[in-house]
Amino acid sequence: MSSAQKTVSVFMALISAMLVLILGLYTAWPAWAWPLAVLLLGAAWTGAAFTTQRTNRGRPLSETVTAPPAPEVERRELTVRDITLPSALKDYDFLFSATIRWCPEKPYAPENGTHHGGLALQAVVERAREVTLAHQPFRSSLIQHELSGALAEMLPDHGGRVRAMALDIILRLSEDDQRRLDRLAAIRKDEDLWEHERRQEKSKRDYLGHDVLQDTGRAVVWWLARNGEKVEKTVSDIGLLAQLTSAANNEQVAEPFRHLVPGAAAETAADAPEQPADLFTEFMRQMGFKAGDDACVMVADQVAMAIKDKNPDTAEEIRTRFAPPEESSGEDGEREADGEEEEERDSE
Repeated sequence: MSSAQKTVSVFMALISAMLVLILGLYTAWPAWAWPLAVLLLGAAWTGAAFTTQRTNRGRPLSETVTAPPAPEVERRELTVRDITLPSALKDYDFLFSATIRWCPEKPYAPENGTHHGGLALQAVVERAREVTLAHQPFRSSLIQHELSGALAEMLPDHGGRVRAMALDIILRLSEDDQRRLDRLAAIRKDEDLWEHERRQEKSKRDYLGHDVLQDTGRAVVWWLARNGEKVEKTVSDIGLLAQLTSAANNEQVAEPFRHLVPGAAAETAADAPEQPADLFTEFMRQMGFKAGDDACVMVADQVAMAIKDKNPDTAEEIRTRFAPPEESSGEDGEREADGEEEEERDSE
């Protein structure tokens, strides 16, 4: 008896027992009738089982259905490590590792010798390459998460033969490339910091040179604005501010503030420009002329005559300095006589 026949027999026995129980309760059988009904029911089912077993004994075994053998299941998972994928920066490649899973697009199609694992690997690598090629290699961990999302769905390859996906993705750079990129990042940060510091310094120079230290008055106003509660100190620092202003503009201390700068007046007198006669005298000295020489007197007379119309006082001074001793003494006597005559006239 097969397992199906046994199941049907047990099911029918239970139904029969339920019907007998319901009938006995409904008709109110006496107590002695219940054991008799159980014996009759058991005898009936024993006879039926014996008859069925005797009938199946003569059948051939070829009528029994045998399930076909299960086909060998192809392994549909593949692990790859350190596949080179390009980035947006030349010569800096990513290293891609992942577990690739796939399934045939038509699982019940006849086998034609195709290696589905290779097709799945090619499809996944092409999809990963499109993602990495659009990114710089500076944030590989962030690109790894993006790649995990892009490869998380089973998609068919170009030929429509397999569907593939990837999981457990690891995207990294080689140690040498990572070290180079870290150095480049540090250099860029230093350059940015230096550029900001340079702009800040230039802004301060422009502010101080073109505004605050343009003249002493502006410097005093700026100093007073920063030290509003120290008026007396500001007044005492005017001389210092005047010196700063003159130094910033490559000029001498302005005349109204020279008395506030120690030594400024004496320095100004010492640095006063020489008179034209003094400059000419220095020129003649450096050229080797000596006062009283004929050549020196001739040159001095010619220069004096040339500038007489422009500056008669300077011309006279030059003649006096380079005239022979006897002439200069005679001229001095004439000048003294002229001076005495003028005094007499004034007295009259």
